[in-house]
Amino acid sequence: MADTPTHDLDRPAAPARTAQARTAQSRTAPRRTTASALVPAALATALGLWGLTRRGSMWRDESVTYQVAHRTPGELLELLGRIDAVHGLYYLLMHGVFALWDGGLLALRLPSVLATALAAAGVGALGTRLAGPRPGLLAGVLFALLPAIQWYAQEGRSYALVTAGVVWATYLLVRGLRSAAPGWWAGYGLVLAVVCWVHEFAALALSAHALTLYVLRVPGRVWRRWGAAAGGALVAVGPLVVVSAGQAERQLGWLGRPGLAPWLQFLGVSALGLLLSRVPALADRTVTALALPLLIVPPGLLITGSLLKPWYVDRYVLYSLAGLALLGGVALDRLPGRLGSPVRKGAVCLLGAVLLGLWLPASLAVRAPESRKDDAAAVARTVRELARPGDGVLFLPSRRREWLLSYPALHARLDDLALARSPVASRTLQGTELPPGTIRRRLLAAPRVIALMDPPGQPLDPFPQEVVKRRTLTAYFFRCESVRVRGARVVVYVRKPGPGSVAVRGEGCQHR
Repeated sequence: MADTPTHDLDRPAAPARTAQARTAQSRTAPRRTTASALVPAALATALGLWGLTRRGSMWRDESVTYQVAHRTPGELLELLGRIDAVHGLYYLLMHGVFALWDGGLLALRLPSVLATALAAAGVGALGTRLAGPRPGLLAGVLFALLPAIQWYAQEGRSYALVTAGVVWATYLLVRGLRSAAPGWWAGYGLVLAVVCWVHEFAALALSAHALTLYVLRVPGRVWRRWGAAAGGALVAVGPLVVVSAGQAERQLGWLGRPGLAPWLQFLGVSALGLLLSRVPALADRTVTALALPLLIVPPGLLITGSLLKPWYVDRYVLYSLAGLALLGGVALDRLPGRLGSPVRKGAVCLLGAVLLGLWLPASLAVRAPESRKDDAAAVARTVRELARPGDGVLFLPSRRREWLLSYPALHARLDDLALARSPVASRTLQGTELPPGTIRRRLLAAPRVIALMDPPGQPLDPFPQEVVKRRTLTAYFFRCESVRVRGARVVVYVRKPGPGSVAVRGEGCQHR
């Protein structure tokens, strides 16, 4: 790879053509280039809209997006000064979306659908620029079909938008490499600055781009232009880095060091990319110089760094899959002409059928309510069925208050026994809680309590408020009903009768 000429990145390598063939190609190139971007975008849009509401389900991170985006701009800025600054620009965007159209789950997820379509178009445009219209079209289609891409195309979080931003920044990088016009580099720096404000781990793409320039042995003037653009983006995102660094422990303190499964996933995807780039008959050194670093470097840096500071989650570097799609698109384009015998072609067709058989169940699975860790909508429905007027509600742990915050009318019907200050008043995501002694007194005064709890087997928070909740419920309440919901339990507790009382154990447990 090291001796790949720079000009390969500006035009796909191709055998010599006659002047007549070149003229004919120039007439059709704009149409084919457009198709290689529009077809993947249309496919990504269709796949994103397919089952978009996930049968009315919403997991807790999306619930946070929904309720935070409904705060006023002033309340939102006060929150970001304390927590979640890394998602601040995304929350402001979603606030604007809901101001224009408060369309529930559709409005929550539609920006991710559109961002995925934009990213697929960008992958198609990149593939066309690197290897030609047909490989570009195949790369864009493959990107749209990846189950992980479909997953985040239907999620009310920022990761699809980050992916689109990194893909188009990479496209601007490619265009700027041999252009004398400064506009490409200015656009590259501007797009990167914006996307890093959407999520600052997008900055890891700069490491991949730097490796691409090194592999291509670009001249010093290109390094200077890239350095100015990249440096400008980093300076622009500097204030966010400073603020979010102070919030890092509260923001990411729940993460542990990567276990075996994340490492195997990273190594497996990296190995697949290396295989596609190294098979002699399929290798395209130009694509490899750009796609392989994009695929491996950002997740590699994040997962390795997480051995010291646990910050790795694969969705933080979702954009790296654009590299895999580019490699796969070139391989698919080169494959038919290299197969040779009918037996090989038959084997490849059989493999394609097997992959399709695996893809369809995976695509169906990401659209099922069971695909996410929990379902705040199902929790709210269960609480609505079980609750009676005057019931208390208790969240164990307190951060599970996010399950009801997107349903303020339901939350207001219940007496939140541990709540001291609401999320808005306290400028937090889940509100603040009362001292342990006060929580105990309020619990003992409640005849019935609806407890929203993690599933069995989850670690118990050691904080004093959480300890007193568990101990008081165990000592002074009957557990009369427990309903398992995806990623949660909704448990009805009834106060045990006091000394001399004639109340019986089952009293208060019956439904309305």
